[in-house]
Amino acid sequence: MKLMRVGEAGREKPALLDADGKIRDLSGHVADIGGEAISPAGLAKIAAIDPNSLPELAPGRIGACVAGTGKFICIGLNFSDHAAETGATVPPEPVIFMKATSAITGPNDTVLIPRGSEKTDWEVELGVVIGKTAKYVGEADALDYVAGYCVSHDVSERAFQTERAGQWTKGKSCDTFGPIGPWLVTKDEIADPQNLGMWLKVNGQTMQNGSSRTMVYGVAHIVSYLSQFMSLHPGDVISTGTPPGVGMGMKPPRYLRDGDVVELGIEGLGSQKQSFVADR
Repeated sequence: MKLMRVGEAGREKPALLDADGKIRDLSGHVADIGGEAISPAGLAKIAAIDPNSLPELAPGRIGACVAGTGKFICIGLNFSDHAAETGATVPPEPVIFMKATSAITGPNDTVLIPRGSEKTDWEVELGVVIGKTAKYVGEADALDYVAGYCVSHDVSERAFQTERAGQWTKGKSCDTFGPIGPWLVTKDEIADPQNLGMWLKVNGQTMQNGSSRTMVYGVAHIVSYLSQFMSLHPGDVISTGTPPGVGMGMKPPRYLRDGDVVELGIEGLGSQKQSFVADR
């Protein structure tokens, strides 16, 4: 299934994208796409509904594909070819950092370049949405705790991230720096999360053209690994790293400016399109 949230920010309706590309209203069956609705039992309940029995919604703004996210966890330097382009070595364990949940926004919403930014950068990433509480889970069972996958854009301000004292979080958490969606694609539709094409364009020019095949640590390993340190809850999102082609890795580096348009997508998971605007 492809589950989504449609409507004005803060007033989104839970919805389902049917096989004909029509948006079907789920609000008569679930309160939102998150929490219990994306548990195994909740997804089974939705799957049992005949999409043709649901009211059709007119196309409109698409919100973030999951509601009530408690943790937005990111994995750094998780593609061997991306680590190489930044001059970093592949880490011996996953690099973990957090992105503020207040950064979450819809997949096609305007992204604000924060005041003082000179190095706002792009990163297409595979997002993993947790469907049931995971604590101390083994790698062999880890995918049982995944509800599905989505496109995640880990927008980053590199100067805030690496040139100022402290952790990466402040370069990752600016308002609108976390577009997710357009859909939460349930895991049964994705045969292998480690074999998905990933791409990103800036003003029509291809910058990233990679694959989840080059992830150092795969989805199952990441979910298991994180669960050793913290409980993962339904609606938590894990952004799993980016392939090469980010602005920071170019010679000379290239960063986003007011008026730039970024398009990105992942095979089977849909695409996003954002205009970048200076936050004045």
